Amino acid sequence: MSAPREPQRALLLRVARRAMVERGLEPDFPAAALAEVKALAGPAVDDDGGRDLTALLWCSIDNDDSRDLDQLTVAEALPDGTSRVLVAVADVSAMVRPGSALDEHAHANTTSVYTPPQNFPMLPERLSTDLTSLNAGQDRLALVVETVVDGEGGAGASSVYRARVRSKAKLAYPSVGAWLEGKGPAPAGVQAVPGLAENLQLQDRAAQRLKAWRHEHGALELDTLEVHAQFDGDAVSGLAADQRNRAREIIEDFMIAANGTIARFLAAAGFPVMRRVLPPPERWPRIVELAQAEGDTLPAQPDAKALHDFLVRRRAADPVRFPDLSLSIVKLLGRGEYAASYPGEDVSGHFGLAVSDYTHSTAPNRRYPDLITQRLIRAALARQPVPYPRDVLAALAALCTLKQDAAQKVERLMRKAAAACLLADRIGQEFDGLVTGVSTKGTWARIFDPPVEGRRGALAVGVTARVVAGVGLLIERLQLVRLDQPGLLGCLARALGLALLLRPRGALLLLLTLEERRSLACWHLDSFRRPFPAAGRLRAVAWSKPRVRRIMPETAPLGTLAGRSAPSNRREILAGCAMLAPRGAPRA
Repeated sequence: MSAPREPQRALLLRVARRAMVERGLEPDFPAAALAEVKALAGPAVDDDGGRDLTALLWCSIDNDDSRDLDQLTVAEALPDGTSRVLVAVADVSAMVRPGSALDEHAHANTTSVYTPPQNFPMLPERLSTDLTSLNAGQDRLALVVETVVDGEGGAGASSVYRARVRSKAKLAYPSVGAWLEGKGPAPAGVQAVPGLAENLQLQDRAAQRLKAWRHEHGALELDTLEVHAQFDGDAVSGLAADQRNRAREIIEDFMIAANGTIARFLAAAGFPVMRRVLPPPERWPRIVELAQAEGDTLPAQPDAKALHDFLVRRRAADPVRFPDLSLSIVKLLGRGEYAASYPGEDVSGHFGLAVSDYTHSTAPNRRYPDLITQRLIRAALARQPVPYPRDVLAALAALCTLKQDAAQKVERLMRKAAAACLLADRIGQEFDGLVTGVSTKGTWARIFDPPVEGRRGALAVGVTARVVAGVGLLIERLQLVRLDQPGLLGCLARALGLALLLRPRGALLLLLTLEERRSLACWHLDSFRRPFPAAGRLRAVAWSKPRVRRIMPETAPLGTLAGRSAPSNRREILAGCAMLAPRGAPRA
């Protein structure tokens, strides 16, 4: 009698907690932090004469399930045709004091970690989803960033101050985006507040001008796949890709503008800035090669505007493969990082956003750098000394970069694990997909529905040039078949030394067979590389190990298989290979 299978949600939660611990992140709040938050009587109150802006048409726009609401937005049309954009950011610094147990935990993780089975917030939920969340109908303290947007989308006069605000509606990206794009009715929350629909349309126009201005100056227009898992009870029931829309662009462009305003405000006050920087890419020559592979050209030196124009052309020419190209560019750009800068120092801007002044300040419930920046802002407004010594701020910038990278690795792992759970119960089904790249390091592929992307374990069988000739084949159908089972296919899996990545079901590895070539390649649920054009058919087989060095051809000498000692019964290996071979291939 077999042991009962562990529920997928419980399995994923166990893996998530282990992954966090392995990467130096704390999944649980210490008792002292929970005691501090329990002792809080209520939200912070205005004790220094901040402005009362509760009458404005503030609203939040976020994911459907978001509860830690950091920002509200509103806009005002000015007589000269410009718009004043106001962003209210939850004043978390009023309740999380430096040196407190709450602050120590936030310092330890520096970010919330979002995984399919459970979110691990940087601050306890009584704070992040209640006392310091800008919930609808509740008065909250906030830092307000005003920016005037001119007719061309440039950011003009600005100011920063403390205020009391009250959200009129909690809105979500999908419904607001569909309405703004003429694809659906106004959400109920919009219809219930007089004047809110008109204000959101004003915000939309201002955001589109900001976006156009940034793109004109070289901001990159990328489109990477962002996927979240859906559950039916404790089982993963689907994967949904987040869709870009006009509602997301309102928040994205307003936050970029607000972050730039904050960076300039602190610098003008003679304060340091915890900047978010992305220098010109060191791997620019590789980006140039990607453009050449697409029949296009880029300058020899990094040029954000030229890269933007290239991406616009590729999106129009090949929208299906554009997410794959976007991901390749993102990897070659390198990672952003935090850096503390002081007045008079040369500073790096953000190459991808095409801005010279940029910080993170608009999500203090979710990110520690934003909380640090908020403390700097409050000190500057109160004309108090800088709250962080120079060496401490530099160390914090390095720590936040390190911990954010760790959190992103956990989140990527858990997205792959959720995809594996979903596909584990769909063995034998076929999916439409795309081979996005092949190199000496392996094969990369993506299936469309569910939206899963993956990388091989290694190239296999035959000369590399033969495989490269089949790069970019459009997968008309992909079929999943388990190999961690008894029989000849299981023998092949055991011969390769395969083991489960996630017990008991395992992360799925796909073995792709090119129908017109005797070339095998495999990939696991991971990121992939550059796209290639072409068309054709492939067949897929799945097993449970994310790394295999080589699958030898049928003519391989005995004793060599994946760099390991092969079983003595060669016919078992050959039979396994023959079952995976293209139609018409000779059988053992």
